[in-house]
Amino acid sequence: MSDIIEKTKSFVTGLLTSKLDPNYLYHNLTHTRRVVKSTKEILDSLNLGDKEAEPLILAAWLHDTGYTQGGEDHEEKSVAIAGEFLEKQGYDKEGIQEIGSLILATKRDHIPTNLKEEIIRDADASHFAQNSYLETCELLREELALLGIAKYSQKNWIKTNIMLLGNEHGYYTDYAKEHWQPGKDKNLKRLNKEYKSIKTIAKKEALKAKFKSESPDRGIQTLFRVTLKNHLTLSNIADTKANILLSVNAIIISMALSNLIPKLDNPSNNYLIIPTVIFVFSSVVSMILAVLATRPNVTSGEFSKEDVANKKVNLLFFGNFHKMKLSEYEWAISELVKDKDYIYSSLTKDLYYLGLVLNRKYKILRWTYTIFMIGTVISVIAFAVSFQLIGK
Repeated sequence: MSDIIEKTKSFVTGLLTSKLDPNYLYHNLTHTRRVVKSTKEILDSLNLGDKEAEPLILAAWLHDTGYTQGGEDHEEKSVAIAGEFLEKQGYDKEGIQEIGSLILATKRDHIPTNLKEEIIRDADASHFAQNSYLETCELLREELALLGIAKYSQKNWIKTNIMLLGNEHGYYTDYAKEHWQPGKDKNLKRLNKEYKSIKTIAKKEALKAKFKSESPDRGIQTLFRVTLKNHLTLSNIADTKANILLSVNAIIISMALSNLIPKLDNPSNNYLIIPTVIFVFSSVVSMILAVLATRPNVTSGEFSKEDVANKKVNLLFFGNFHKMKLSEYEWAISELVKDKDYIYSSLTKDLYYLGLVLNRKYKILRWTYTIFMIGTVISVIAFAVSFQLIGK
């Protein structure tokens, strides 16, 4: 390697390492080294002399140094940086001009006019043929997003790369056409395959979203699910309230039997009889009503084939099938699931009868709490009056 190439390598490595924005994930030292390597690969196949090869290698090293000053017009900036550096190294002016022309030849829309420009352009696009192309171009997509230049969706980015490889780009040198074109064609196939896959997935998702929004089934299922859950929650609350009253009244009666009623045998305590009777009676009535509120009501537990055929039986409620054989119930369920209207009809009946049960429970509970409250108040008043007027 000549002295000027070694100095250029050190200069570019230091410049891109220390001055380049870290958001340049693609246009960085790795890319520059790849272009240099590809340039040397083409030069080796052409057996060019060192004098002819040197400007190309220098241009390959210096062609992206302009990115250290921003991405806009980076080729012109790279030419200026290259000229200043090479001039300090005493490089001849004609050579500097040639290197500048080669750097400008890497512009995207430039059409090469000689072999050297063809070489530098092919080397700059050598990654199109590499196995790591998809990963490399993904770095470019992220770079554009980080720098605020453009944001591409995966689908649009793949489509853009398909257009670039399929229509816009073409290799110029015989070496690139022979050794790199097959790899590029392979990558183009990979892009097309991935694009079709994304389109298929997107189409499926669109259809899924469409049917999901147009079909009322999901909304109907949610309606039944939420309503049934609310009914069961209310039923559990009613049972809990009844159990509370049962426990409280059981304690009251237990205390009355153990402490209050035995004292009524004494004639001097006759004034306590009426308040005690009121107290115990209200507690007993409250307990009875609480039991009635929670007492289950089991139906016949049988159905006929005619009931299923006429959709008269609700197969979702255990009280309608608990006496049936398993085979008969399985047959009935198989008939049920064949008919969506029958399913919704059964769910509707389930909701309706749950509502009737809830209505009965809460009515009884209301009377239970009312009697307990009134009985307690009257009992307290009766005890107070008895103690005040008679118990002295």
